[in-house]
Amino acid sequence: MDLLKLSENYYEEMLELIHDICIIPAPSGFEEERAEFILKYLKDLGIDHAYIDEAKNVVCTLGKPSDDISVFMAHTDIVFPFEVPLDYVDDGEKIHCPGIIDDVACLAIMLVCIKHIVESGIQLNRTILFVANACEEGLGNLKGCRQIFKDYGDRIKNMFTFDGDYHHVVDDSVGSHRYEVTAITEGGHSFGAFGNQNAINVLAGIITEIYKIEVPKKGNSKTTYNVGIISGGTSVNTIAQNATMLCEYRSDHVECLAIMKQKYAEIFEHAKKNCRELKVELVGDRPCAENMDMEQLKALSDFVCSVQAKYGNCEVERKSGSTDANIPHSLGIPAICVGVYIGGGAHTTEEWLLKQSLKPGFAIGMELILTEGKIF
Repeated sequence: MDLLKLSENYYEEMLELIHDICIIPAPSGFEEERAEFILKYLKDLGIDHAYIDEAKNVVCTLGKPSDDISVFMAHTDIVFPFEVPLDYVDDGEKIHCPGIIDDVACLAIMLVCIKHIVESGIQLNRTILFVANACEEGLGNLKGCRQIFKDYGDRIKNMFTFDGDYHHVVDDSVGSHRYEVTAITEGGHSFGAFGNQNAINVLAGIITEIYKIEVPKKGNSKTTYNVGIISGGTSVNTIAQNATMLCEYRSDHVECLAIMKQKYAEIFEHAKKNCRELKVELVGDRPCAENMDMEQLKALSDFVCSVQAKYGNCEVERKSGSTDANIPHSLGIPAICVGVYIGGGAHTTEEWLLKQSLKPGFAIGMELILTEGKIF
């Protein structure tokens, strides 16, 4: 089967799907409209058993019943809030739209792969679970993927998540802990109550200590920290009573993640003496890989890289990252984040997709699915 040639038959439909999905807002936690659109698409293909689960994932299975299953997923949410216009511009060579490569193009490719399997009457020889999953981005905290492993975990043999450029794969997980930290002080008038504790200053002290941290290192691991958002105060002539920030640390090594957890805890504890109250809430928890059979994972990664290289006509780089694969990796289940397009500007309003890259992307997706379905 010439999958690149086959992709020509679905090229226009992929473009149409991308347009229709792109213009539907879907911030993490608010994917309902996209989920309904995708469910209708699957129902129209005759997949009557497709459903939306409690995490807002759209789920269906194809293939003969089997004790073990492979999961293929692409996420429905985007990083942009409702206020960001989802302006869609096709310049002939590229399409520009917030969210188009993260992860709409991947989602469209997966859906069209499903369509080809159904309409061609291909009988997969084992169960393949397809998921258009919610809450991959930001503080969505991988809720959709977590739900899949809650519901199907004991049966899942491996997982492929379509998310990224086909010049690379993500085969190692970057874990993270994210905190919302709120300082509360007595505040007061900036002149009359000068000397009272200032909530912004309390957070400034915490930030200063965070940025003094010497990050731990284990082998080739990478560990980082960041303060991403800070807000608070009342006016220029008011000593701030309240201030809040969002901060995180990340690592691709479980021991380094634990070390950073302890360092942050010590900083927060020390800061408590400088304010009336310090509230620390864990708002994001993404795990690292643990108890993984590395030979099994490498074999899967080698296979995916070879498929991407074949259809993308390129060298494929292996990376670590924070993706839906974090969840299976934390359970010791092999998983790869698969690239299926060429594009750029992810997580910016300048996101763009090279239209012709959808063809090798479709071929990559189809070969992986057919191989896991024991057709290739």
